[in-house]
Amino acid sequence: HERSPSTLATVRGLQARGVAVWAAETCPGRSVDLREAALPQPLALVLGNELIGVDTQVLDACDGVVSIPMFGVKNSINVATAGAIVLWEALRQWEVSAEAEGAGLGQMRSQRAERPRPERADEHVDKSNSRQA
Repeated sequence: HERSPSTLATVRGLQARGVAVWAAETCPGRSVDLREAALPQPLALVLGNELIGVDTQVLDACDGVVSIPMFGVKNSINVATAGAIVLWEALRQWEVSAEAEGAGLGQMRSQRAERPRPERADEHVDKSNSRQA
């Protein structure tokens, strides 16, 4: 666990350690559509608050900016949802890349699929004492 004096300091510290830092923000002329972005690995993601978004100084320091395509007039979604969407896309891209290389996440997925599924607690409910209507 680390504490940092600011988001900007955190961004710069991550970049100094070789981590690409991207922001999720709607910036016409600056942000790349998430569907077209090649998200690097490793990646740190900066999410802004729902009212004012990511601070402009932080945006300037980021290595890239992606926007989530949306329909309608609203150009903002809940920050947790936005984070989940971008992280899902990053993992999808990295898995495709790993599968193309013949290892990595795709191989891990097939190994995981071969393991027996653990039984859930609700699968062991004793129904012999249940009342019948």
